[in-house]
Amino acid sequence: MRFKFSMFPLSAMLRGHKRLRRNLEKALPKIRLPEAPKAPKPRTSRSTLVEVRAFGSNPGRLRMLEYAPAVRREPATLVVVLHGCLQTAEQYHRGSGWSRIARDKGFVLLYPEQTKSNNHNLCFNWFRPSMVARDRGELMSIRQMIEHSVERHGIARDRIFIQGLSAGGAMANAMLVTYPDLFAAGQVVGALPYGAARDALSALSVMKSGSRRSRQEWGDLARAASGEGESVLPAVSIWQGRADRVVSPLNAEAALSQWLDLHGLDEDAGERETGPQGTSLLWRDADGRTLVEYRLFDGLDHGLPVIARHASQKRQPYMLEGAIGAPQQFYETFIRRRVVAARGQSISSPRSKRRSGRS
Repeated sequence: MRFKFSMFPLSAMLRGHKRLRRNLEKALPKIRLPEAPKAPKPRTSRSTLVEVRAFGSNPGRLRMLEYAPAVRREPATLVVVLHGCLQTAEQYHRGSGWSRIARDKGFVLLYPEQTKSNNHNLCFNWFRPSMVARDRGELMSIRQMIEHSVERHGIARDRIFIQGLSAGGAMANAMLVTYPDLFAAGQVVGALPYGAARDALSALSVMKSGSRRSRQEWGDLARAASGEGESVLPAVSIWQGRADRVVSPLNAEAALSQWLDLHGLDEDAGERETGPQGTSLLWRDADGRTLVEYRLFDGLDHGLPVIARHASQKRQPYMLEGAIGAPQQFYETFIRRRVVAARGQSISSPRSKRRSGRS
């Protein structure tokens, strides 16, 4: 059987197909397939910490992280923040509220961070004499970080503050004691006085039971550490919970004795304020500026008091949510008021001269 094929030209066939396609496109409604969703671009938080690697010889082998807001206010201010054991700088930054305050108020945050190679629990080694001696160890690393930040960000020399929790609080206290001229004010939370321990074993003992020394003995330990005679002293805020199961409140009492002796203040001259959360004692100078503040909170366990956050926000370890925040109070009492004073007049130092301790 033979099949007959039409010899219809190929070009004519192609033209016919094109006409058919055009007619179909006109006759049928246009259908748009949904576009695949575009992957969101990764966003960098405005409050992300940035690591700074080259800041000095770093004898204490610490990490340096900082947050510098896009908009900064004058006078240029630096707040050094020291985390506690089992914490990282990033956790403290996000959980404490410092990130929001610094962004809103326009000041720089510096976070020294401990490493596991130095301490497995990420505790600053406040109990090792070689780490808390002036110009040595971890203290020297932190001092180098501060100098680096001051130069890079143009920080005013009378606008450097420090805060720390637990082991970080003890390290902050050591910085205040050994470099008293460096800081305008400091806040130590759930911490210990300078010279309370000399090794890990004695540190555990004093954390649990405190250390019995006289007021002048505590003051003498601090005076010997600074290596200076007459010097300007920072204002100090001491926060402690009565229910602290990690650091005995006796240590806060000892820290208070240490600073009252350094400032030459009469223990009975403190102004007592009693509120729903506990008792506060304040020692002020002749101009009404706070030199030493002692806050003892009923029912507060070991951790940093922070203002309660939204339920959707992740909670960080050792951040105790409530109606009061230690960073906010420190800012209002010691940082903001000094900004107002600086803008209104040329400042005479808000800090007192070092005393002999024999009052």
